Amino acid sequence: MAESTARPAAKAEAAAPQRSRVDAAASATLAALLPHLAANDTIPLMDRSAVVAGDLSRLLANYDTSSAANGSVVGTAADNGKVQSLLRRAMTLLGTPYRWGGSNPDSGFDCSGLVGYVFRSALGIELPRVSREMAHDDNAELINDRTALAAGDLVFFGRKGRVDHVGIYVGDGRFLHAPSSGKDVRVDTLLSGYWGNKFMQARRVDL
Repeated sequence: MAESTARPAAKAEAAAPQRSRVDAAASATLAALLPHLAANDTIPLMDRSAVVAGDLSRLLANYDTSSAANGSVVGTAADNGKVQSLLRRAMTLLGTPYRWGGSNPDSGFDCSGLVGYVFRSALGIELPRVSREMAHDDNAELINDRTALAAGDLVFFGRKGRVDHVGIYVGDGRFLHAPSSGKDVRVDTLLSGYWGNKFMQARRVDL
């Protein structure tokens, strides 16, 4: 697949200050939720209707959120709320079964199908279909340092220099993805362990 024209530097520089602003609502929501997701956990018996309606109170009431007040800010988000919308949409899909080639919540998702669906359904943004094409899409800013990640970034994994997996960074060193056959959409850490070792790069889509 031919790579598209790189984003002009001026545009990227102009977008940086906006992207660096914290969306308090999204951060508070995820700060309350993420500490209760262990590296290999999903949310049990998730009430998806509450999330879809934008009312997370019933979901979060099932967890002790007292530690969130002292927690770190969960990533960063654009002040126009687009990142918040993206993350909220992604969280509604936790627990959806993996399905190779899947690209919708009714039949299930593979890794790139999940990422593409979230961006398309939340923001109307079309991404390349497979993870390798997403990783080489020059319309999205390349990020090699995982410490520079912001919520909503695409994170890529692989081995021997070849990308074979993608997820969405949600903050606090964690990402949401569809792992593999027999597993459901869930949140994992990319700071250590299996996925930490396989992390290769990230891309920041212009929202």
